[in-house]
Amino acid sequence: MPEALAAGACYRCGLHYQASGASMLVMVLGIVVFLGAHTLTTFRETREDLIGRFGEAPYKIIHSVVSLIGFALIVWGFSRYRAEGLIPVWTPPGWTRHLTMTLMWFAFVALACVNPAPGKIRGWLRHPMLVAIKIWALAHLLANGDLGGMLLFGSFLAWAVFDRVAVKRRGDFGAPRLASFTRADAIALIVGTAAYVAMILLHPVLIGVPVIGAPVG
Repeated sequence: MPEALAAGACYRCGLHYQASGASMLVMVLGIVVFLGAHTLTTFRETREDLIGRFGEAPYKIIHSVVSLIGFALIVWGFSRYRAEGLIPVWTPPGWTRHLTMTLMWFAFVALACVNPAPGKIRGWLRHPMLVAIKIWALAHLLANGDLGGMLLFGSFLAWAVFDRVAVKRRGDFGAPRLASFTRADAIALIVGTAAYVAMILLHPVLIGVPVIGAPVG
């Protein structure tokens, strides 16, 4: 009897990992498509050749459609993966959740600095969108010890680091440094904080995981 129960448990476990693995493959395909489309823009000569061949407007349309398809695959694959059961790799300690929540405030403030208005914070960050992505990905890597989460957030973190190196190599040093704070800094702090609070409240609805009282997902 114990042997039969163990065999049944192993069988169910195998089905669980098979289903989760299939969903993860969809997510990985989405990551490749989405980040691949955005990586293409870092190869300036190839990008200019494509624009010269197809025209700027068709290129932008195709790029947007491909990116949207990749994003949809990521969302669908990751949501199915979570619904079918996570594949644990390690268990993050409890303090990582608090660190994640702190880092996410910085991520939202950085995202708010995408506004082209000059500001001291924007000048510190140079490329606020890339900074926001790196902080977001790192924060979630710290709090998620499952295989799917590590693949998703690790991929975006690696891409953001690569893209930051790429823009620096082509001479794009980002927003200029300012000597003093401006109105744009106050707006970024207010908007970023408001978005941060909104995401905490909406995270259970949008992502399916409560931020307060449960691991971040």
